[in-house]
Amino acid sequence: MKKALGSSWVAALTAVTLAGLAGCTHLAPSYERPAVPSTVVMPAEAAASANTTSAPLAWDALIRSPQLRPLVQQALANNRDVRVALLSVERARAQLGVVQADRYPTLGAGLSATRSPSLVTGKEVTLINAGVQFNAWELDFFGRIANLSEAAKAQLLATEAGRRSAELTLVAAVVTSYLNLAANIEQLAMAERALASRSDTLKLTQLKADVGAATQLELVSAQSLVAQAQSAVAQLSRARAQELNNLSVLVGGPVPTDALPPVPSPERMDAAADAANATTDATDVGGLAEVPGGLSSEALLARPDVVQAEQALIAAHANIGAARAAFFPRITLTASAGQVANVFSDLLQPGHFAWTLSSQALMTIFDAGRNQSNLEIAKINREIAVAQYEKAVQNAFRDTADALAAQASWRDQRSAQELQLRATREIARLTDLRASRGAASELERQDAQRNLLAAEQALVQTRLAEQLNRLTLWKAMGGG
Repeated sequence: MKKALGSSWVAALTAVTLAGLAGCTHLAPSYERPAVPSTVVMPAEAAASANTTSAPLAWDALIRSPQLRPLVQQALANNRDVRVALLSVERARAQLGVVQADRYPTLGAGLSATRSPSLVTGKEVTLINAGVQFNAWELDFFGRIANLSEAAKAQLLATEAGRRSAELTLVAAVVTSYLNLAANIEQLAMAERALASRSDTLKLTQLKADVGAATQLELVSAQSLVAQAQSAVAQLSRARAQELNNLSVLVGGPVPTDALPPVPSPERMDAAADAANATTDATDVGGLAEVPGGLSSEALLARPDVVQAEQALIAAHANIGAARAAFFPRITLTASAGQVANVFSDLLQPGHFAWTLSSQALMTIFDAGRNQSNLEIAKINREIAVAQYEKAVQNAFRDTADALAAQASWRDQRSAQELQLRATREIARLTDLRASRGAASELERQDAQRNLLAAEQALVQTRLAEQLNRLTLWKAMGGG
């Protein structure tokens, strides 16, 4: 008897479950990726190479500096923003597990005892019940839970894309800070070298002025050049300290001394300037490799921020299905099975098995427009998600187009700046030679030195801008 009753209960439950799963209706609108809305015109070189797009560079392929790579690894391991992004992914994964658990019954086991008067005899009767049960398990006929699960899954993927976007932003921030620090160090070395040279010139001019061999104007001009160099040293020293602090925050700890950009020697700076007439390749400018310019729409649509926006749009579509399901009945099952007896000793005896199976269908008749309003909210959220996705795509195209358009112009500007520095250095050398022979005034020599320092620092800034544009292009194309 007990076996027959148990088999009947399992068969009934299985039949109802299969019927519920077979009759599940998907009420969410069909998802189609919105068309690319961008009206940004890509540079001709990018359009020509779109069919030969290579895989995006990984950050360790982009960065060639042996001092910078360990800092990026340290930042990815220690940075708090990335840590929050990783934890957000884990939270979204746990939330998906919570939603998916609603698709299955929650089984519980219990033991209960009641004592009450019998309606027949009036005597008190004890009833002991031991078994398993589940309450209000929803049969997802109209896809409410399925759509909520789909939305949670899309939210998880959006959060994962957000994590990749956070890592991409962090790598770009560390590289930017490092390049700025390297430029500060190089400019500071130039300024300190200029200060030493001008200080020597001031001492010599002061000696000449004491014996009447130099005018007061020449002396004041020499003093002005020294003050200018002192101001530049103070400014660059401050910028170096602040950039180092910023880099320490990004990497999540102190920056090791051996990871700092090296201080360039005067010979190295002179050699860099003398390379102006040589044919220079863009990959030999600094610490970043050349970023391939070929791209396609599909490559840009794989950018982490674009993927994040699209997954948010998919979640919004699924939420519409969940909101529509609220207009239909919610069908739930409640079941229990176990042993029932009047005394504990009979619980394990045959013939005391009992089971119950009941269902309930609840449908909202009047809710003052709550369900309709929720549906309207879900639809509006989808339209917002569409606009946000289109904006992300537009930003991707604009960022890439801007960086590609600037790539060649920065290369040309750097070459021109190198030529200008070479000419300015030669002018300073010849003016110094003429001044030593009395063919040029001290003011001319000082003016040539002032122009030389300005040209040296301008070249550093131009090279920095070219490197940062290379980094911007790498980030705009989604990194690697």
